Amino acid sequence: MNNIDLNGQTAVVTGGAQGIGFAIAQRLLRSGAKVSLWDLNREALDIAVEALGEGASAKQVDITDLAGLNRVHAEVEDEVGAVSILVNSAGIAGKNATVEDYDPDEWRKVVEINLNGTFYVNKVVIPSMKAHNYGRIVNIASVAGKEGNPSLSAYSAAKAGVLGLTKSLGKELAKHDIAVNAVTPATANTRILETLTKEFIDYMLVRIPRGRFLEVEEAAAMVAWLVSKDNSFTTASVFDLSGGRATY
Repeated sequence: MNNIDLNGQTAVVTGGAQGIGFAIAQRLLRSGAKVSLWDLNREALDIAVEALGEGASAKQVDITDLAGLNRVHAEVEDEVGAVSILVNSAGIAGKNATVEDYDPDEWRKVVEINLNGTFYVNKVVIPSMKAHNYGRIVNIASVAGKEGNPSLSAYSAAKAGVLGLTKSLGKELAKHDIAVNAVTPATANTRILETLTKEFIDYMLVRIPRGRFLEVEEAAAMVAWLVSKDNSFTTASVFDLSGGRATY
């Protein structure tokens, strides 16, 4: 494992209690950062913090609750330190259905969590990062945001929106030494698969030239560099994690 120096940094990882978010939190801790996990699942948070050990803490919060996000951000800055790293990993896949049959309430739920939630969390951390003239933000999008997945239109549209948000925000904050980038994972073998049909899972796997799903540690390795001081120039960019699937 390559060494990434994050000593003295305070990181927030949303959706950090499990899956890709947990793997990222683990890698950031090993690199010297203190990490606050933000997640809605209290039980999963307790298990994650115990597993991660020293340097890890947790806040139970709904990323669609702007007031709640402002509250826990203030608590973290008071208890742990100024947040200099943000990784937005919280999200849901939503149900499989064609656009014609997609339930509008389910659509709104998926977009509210995956896109609007990412917007809310970014919005909350920006003022403090600007005040310190430094920050690193990574928004976890998806290859679906580039290519679209049939019967997963809400998720695909929301993740495409995350890419647009990242590009806009990266340009807005470039002069404050705040890098804002996105990664586009192909399917990883995490609990999000539990909400998808076997047919859809097989559909995604066959389209990955690597012939396998993403390992969460591979995502964590890329993110660790993106949130480091070594990433001193690149911002408003999208980094591919699709195993060769993406066509651009």
